[in-house]
Amino acid sequence: MYSRLIEAPKDKSFFLFGPRGTGKTTWVKTNFKSGLYLDLLEAELFNDLLANPQRLENLIPKNFGDWVIIDEVQRIPELLNEIHRLIEKYKYKFILTGSSARKLKRKGPNLLAGRALTYSLHPLTALELGEDFDLNNFLKHGGLPSVYTEKDPKKYLESYVKTYLEEEIQQEGLTRNLGAFSRFLEAASFSQGSVLNISKVAQDCAVERKIVENYFTILEDLLIGYRIPVFTKRAKRRLAAHPKFYYFDTGLYRALRPMGPLDMPEEAEGHAVETLLFQELYAVNDYFNLGYKVYYWRTSSNMEADFVLYGEKGIRAFEIKRTRKLNSAMLKGLKAFLKDYPSAKAYFIYGGDRREREGDIEILPMASSLKNLSSLLS
Repeated sequence: MYSRLIEAPKDKSFFLFGPRGTGKTTWVKTNFKSGLYLDLLEAELFNDLLANPQRLENLIPKNFGDWVIIDEVQRIPELLNEIHRLIEKYKYKFILTGSSARKLKRKGPNLLAGRALTYSLHPLTALELGEDFDLNNFLKHGGLPSVYTEKDPKKYLESYVKTYLEEEIQQEGLTRNLGAFSRFLEAASFSQGSVLNISKVAQDCAVERKIVENYFTILEDLLIGYRIPVFTKRAKRRLAAHPKFYYFDTGLYRALRPMGPLDMPEEAEGHAVETLLFQELYAVNDYFNLGYKVYYWRTSSNMEADFVLYGEKGIRAFEIKRTRKLNSAMLKGLKAFLKDYPSAKAYFIYGGDRREREGDIEILPMASSLKNLSSLLS
């Protein structure tokens, strides 16, 4: 098991959210071995608590002082009221894991009204993988922990997609038409790392635009897709109006993205590299509590910075390319961004081995910079 960067509180209840397969259950069982573990995927327990959430109190030993762990808590949102009561009455400490906050927010908008903190678990990062981080493997199969234990990572990822269709989508009743949603998942993969055109996605998967908009919301609720807004603070130029879209993991993206004889491998590879940087930035920002919001920047004339992070620590702009050879054209986007935001720090990450600088832009090798992102963002 890889050591994870997440650090949980010692004496306060918390939610632990994350897409399926990111290792929530393994992490909880490893770090809280003496806790009382209740798995809502167990049919008998699920049925008992669904019928009467107050039965939860009977499952906890009297004067219990350790953690009460409820796995897949989103399956019974009504439990939140009972958990709230038990925290108030007995000062119990709960760990509540889930792969979606969708139902929970409907039943309890404030998620226990501040009585529980919220944490997230992401795919493995380059820093967590350490010496096992292999760029080529990561770009093909991503950072889900099982990718590093399964004999056939490709088959595992294909099964992962099927699991989401059958378990998350069907069991929670998020859509009545699994066929249409399956076509949407594939069509959305062609929008990876691109400015999102919902009408085009709707056309590609033969589904109404309003339904496709709802499908993207479902992906965000299930934590497997993100829409990244354009950075418009003190905008001096005409900018793109629509968000960019990313699946949360390169492996998932590659599993969903079909490659026909007319498709260019370089295009899929380029979006995979962007996805890698996105998931690393997102995880490091979260784990180290850096407080940035993640954007992208693109002008109407297609000057672009792949990612812009904005927060109290300032502005960080990133561009990433797999190439080992640099040319000045690759830096045009960052240079244009720095003209508008001269106080920003700009980084160009590439597949070469040398660390360089051109003007105010730092040029960094990919593997080492990914393991050093926290210092770049500090």
